[in-house]
Amino acid sequence: MRRTWKGLPVTTQANDDWWRDAVVYQIYPRSFADADGDGTGDLQGVRGKLPYLRELGVDAVWLSPFYTSPLADGGYDVADYRDVDPRFGTLADFDAMMKDAHALNIRIIVDLVPNHSSDQHVWFRQALAAAPGSAERERYMFREGKGENGELPPNDWESIFGGRAWTRVPDGQWYLHLFAPEQPDLNWENPEVRAEFRDVLRFWLDRGVDGFRIDVAHGMIKEAGLPSVGRTTDEGGRQVEMLGSERLPYFDQDGVHDIYREWRPILDEYPGGRMAVAEAWVESPERLARYIGADELHQAFNFDFMMADFDPASFRTIIDKSLAEADLVGAPTTWVLSNHDKFRHVTRYGDGELGLRRARAATQLMLALPGSAYLYNGEELGLNEVLDLPDELREDPSFQRTGESRDGCRVPLPWGGTAAEGFRFNPDGLGTPWLPQPAKWEALTAQAQESDPDSTLNFYRAALRLRKELPALGGGTLTWLDAPEGVLAFRREPGVVVVVNIADRAVDLSELTLTGEILLSSGPLHTDGRIPADTTVWLTA
Repeated sequence: MRRTWKGLPVTTQANDDWWRDAVVYQIYPRSFADADGDGTGDLQGVRGKLPYLRELGVDAVWLSPFYTSPLADGGYDVADYRDVDPRFGTLADFDAMMKDAHALNIRIIVDLVPNHSSDQHVWFRQALAAAPGSAERERYMFREGKGENGELPPNDWESIFGGRAWTRVPDGQWYLHLFAPEQPDLNWENPEVRAEFRDVLRFWLDRGVDGFRIDVAHGMIKEAGLPSVGRTTDEGGRQVEMLGSERLPYFDQDGVHDIYREWRPILDEYPGGRMAVAEAWVESPERLARYIGADELHQAFNFDFMMADFDPASFRTIIDKSLAEADLVGAPTTWVLSNHDKFRHVTRYGDGELGLRRARAATQLMLALPGSAYLYNGEELGLNEVLDLPDELREDPSFQRTGESRDGCRVPLPWGGTAAEGFRFNPDGLGTPWLPQPAKWEALTAQAQESDPDSTLNFYRAALRLRKELPALGGGTLTWLDAPEGVLAFRREPGVVVVVNIADRAVDLSELTLTGEILLSSGPLHTDGRIPADTTVWLTA
């Protein structure tokens, strides 16, 4: 079906390769919406907000873990990969939520956490009860220690969360945990582990999920012999120097690709374009490209864009690099500005009015780039990072070890009302949200922004509507245009030009020899039509 919008051709045709230019909305379930008033978000809360997401204009929802978990790392410590934690609901709640989502043409992507389980997983409890060398221990990475009596860890590996990556058990052996001690690493050289996760994939595919986000996708295989890497650390146990190869012996090992070659045929068996996207932190574009292809995964996250400075040279360098990476494998790149592990981009770009203005400009830039875009819940409200949480309420295991916390981007969302009502995190204003919300968020609630045509919420809605309607925005290529210093400009075919003003002055379109009609602006233009600093516009070409 084709029609026109402001004289431009638009299309609404469906495509089984939906993921190639989809806008995916990440939900951190604990912090999204609370349906039962216990202060914790849940699947029924997600279900109740699906019409909101439909109106926002997203194509898919990615759910961070909702599985049975003691929440030692926010759910990324999974105790049962085939069930829903009671705090989030039941499998029946999941099925009902997904049925409603599909009825609204919203696809569901679930998080898969294969590198490690929870220490409360039945397998790990069995391993602790079993003897060294047993089949139960072979599912994990148990090793003998070094030193006269095995009192030293097997090697010098350190946890991503700080401190050593090994914990000793009462019988003297040590187990590996690249993250928290409550997250023991699985042994992916063990055929039983591989068979288990093939079955987990099928369990959720049979329930109708549309895809998987693979957590620590580069981490499951460790270098043979588990060699030390040669580190020195400060008194707090934090790494200050690493010797030798940049590629660590526990990340991005070649053997990980055998796992994905086992998984891809399973995904391909199911109709409707089932997909998988890798969270893979690797050392080069060539290494990242190896995760993507017809026999492995569909996408890999592009984190460089999220780490870019708010600077035209930084953005352009990363955009060019990312598109070149995508060309290596003939797959679209992904773009992301915020997620559950990083400061919200409003705060990274300066916080306050300046940070919000820049965040909106960067978002409109991102949504005009070829490929797919991933949004993080609450960014459409212009939420900032909450930096002043009381230490005693922070739950991030990294904070306990290093002082660095991800809790500030996980504060429950404000839906309406006042701070005294928990900003309607529960529709009835019941319960106390598990992390406190700033009182200044009263102006940022979805309810407060609903009727303001200039609000960040309505800006996101307009941008996503145009992205969906205009064939120039999504897949395809871009062509850079000449632009004044501090300005980025490029053309998307057919018929759209994107201008991003990061200069310290307003810019007139005549300086770029452009005369098209403005389709959308991330902020108000000057009365004479000039584009203010820290503003992005889309216009006809």
